[in-house]
Amino acid sequence: MSRRKRAEDALHQSVTDLKRSNAELEQFAYVASHDLQEPLRMVSSYVQLLSRHYKGKLDSDADEFIGFAVDGANRMQTLIQDLLAFSRVGTRGKPFEPTDCEDVLEQVLTNLKVTIEESGAVVTHDALPTVMADDLQLVQLLQNLVGNAIKFHSEEPLHIHISVEQKAGEWEFSVADNGIGIEQEFFDRIFVIFQRLHGRGEYSGTGIGLAVCKKIVERHGGRIWVESELGKGTTFFFTIPGQGSKGTAQHEHQKR
Repeated sequence: MSRRKRAEDALHQSVTDLKRSNAELEQFAYVASHDLQEPLRMVSSYVQLLSRHYKGKLDSDADEFIGFAVDGANRMQTLIQDLLAFSRVGTRGKPFEPTDCEDVLEQVLTNLKVTIEESGAVVTHDALPTVMADDLQLVQLLQNLVGNAIKFHSEEPLHIHISVEQKAGEWEFSVADNGIGIEQEFFDRIFVIFQRLHGRGEYSGTGIGLAVCKKIVERHGGRIWVESELGKGTTFFFTIPGQGSKGTAQHEHQKR
């Protein structure tokens, strides 16, 4: 057997092993988080009962300790729900079908309507194509990216723009904002599950949203990356393979 053939066989085996390992990790994450929900629900219920019945009846230390327990149980429930969502990207996704990204964005803007109005954000977009995709996951992807742009806004009036360009058999989407920006050293870290760049006291969330985005994009056969300048804004890019038709109109949604 030639050296090249041995190298090809080794590479093929490594890819096979990696796929199996990823599938096993997804299954483990789902089972572990699913099975944790019931005992945690019980703990949370009884801790909340303690809070309702005994708050103010013991001493200040007891109130503080109960408060810590309630907060910890609530955060654990959120983490488990996010872990379930992450594990389901690859195992519970719908088959791909022609998906109008205009409809996807309309659903995203409807879901985020209150948040957009409260932030005063202006969201504009290019005419978007039809792609082969899981429409629910595409909504989740864009909603996470637009939601992140709103969360990490600066003092300047917030403007978010979604654009798209067809390149070499794939669609390259971008979601650009003029928010607080990200330091270059964190570009890779932000896509890792449960990685946060800010403390919980500064911004809410578990740090799983961009990991879910990466998993969704990779399930669709694409790539996701970020470009940003601290204090100037951030642009997330992702690709989706395939052809589609693109309109010409530009739309604007803003607080009236």
